[in-house]
Amino acid sequence: MKPLIWRGAALLLCLTSATASAQTMGQGWPQRPVRFVLGFPPGGGIDVVARLLSVPLSERLGQQVVVDNRPGANGILGVEITSKAAPDGHTFFVGTTGNITVNAILVKNLPFNMDRDFVPVMQTSSVPFLIYVHPKVPAKSLDELIAHVKANPGKVNYYSSGNGGLPHLASELLNNQASIKAIHVPYKGSAPGFNDLLGGQVQFGFDAASIGLQHVKAGRMRAVATTGPKRLAFLPDVPAANESLKGFEVVNWYGIVAPTGTPTTVIERLNSEILRAFKIPELREKLIAQGTDPVDSNPKAFGAFMKAESAKWGRVVKEANIRTD
Repeated sequence: MKPLIWRGAALLLCLTSATASAQTMGQGWPQRPVRFVLGFPPGGGIDVVARLLSVPLSERLGQQVVVDNRPGANGILGVEITSKAAPDGHTFFVGTTGNITVNAILVKNLPFNMDRDFVPVMQTSSVPFLIYVHPKVPAKSLDELIAHVKANPGKVNYYSSGNGGLPHLASELLNNQASIKAIHVPYKGSAPGFNDLLGGQVQFGFDAASIGLQHVKAGRMRAVATTGPKRLAFLPDVPAANESLKGFEVVNWYGIVAPTGTPTTVIERLNSEILRAFKIPELREKLIAQGTDPVDSNPKAFGAFMKAESAKWGRVVKEANIRTD
């Protein structure tokens, strides 16, 4: 029996040492720049939020918080890179509803497993979309846009940030609920898609207010509706979509996850520092002014929210028969 006792004692010592090492790592964190990996190119709504947060976080943490844009496959590339990073608290993935929950529903054989390879840090933002329409499209309301698509079957294109992202799902949900058939043109992120919308290569799209609000105010773009439950305070003349299309509501969100094994002390510290940053009046005003509502969240609440969102969008994908091919 002695060998078994010694092996048990050795295993317990190893586990204790590992726990102590993780705690020590958390207490001395960060030891070098912290990387926020994004699955999209610069310029989109989530990129704006990450960069705004990086400034106060860098000051509070004493190390630079670097935004690392890795566009490709609706964020899959960025998620994969983060899943392979050392779980030492220096690499996090900052993602959207599509990156964190929907990809697992729509895409087979992903090179990672969100439940196994990641742990939640927090939801950072709630982001209703605007439905942007190019000025040359003869539609000044959602009803008129729907009528225009019906009158031109197969000729009206919409852009999205990528296959399986929430802008894609929102557009397909509109197709389904309004009985229309707009054509999907996916891009590697919001910014290049919106640029083509500005140029008239595509006719409309769902996206964050942050990416196009200045163009709407300048008359270079038209916003016919917001997808939140009510009108936005800074755009009171733009109706909520559900005012004309009953029950149509889509709210995107941004959140942060860490590789499994990241010390709990690190996750709790990052969470608390972001919550402190949200209390900075200037930062909060900048976020709200572009349609991004900061969310007071914690790892446990975000974990439960992610599961609920996965179930919700799983039902939507099935009912609307949404495909990524």
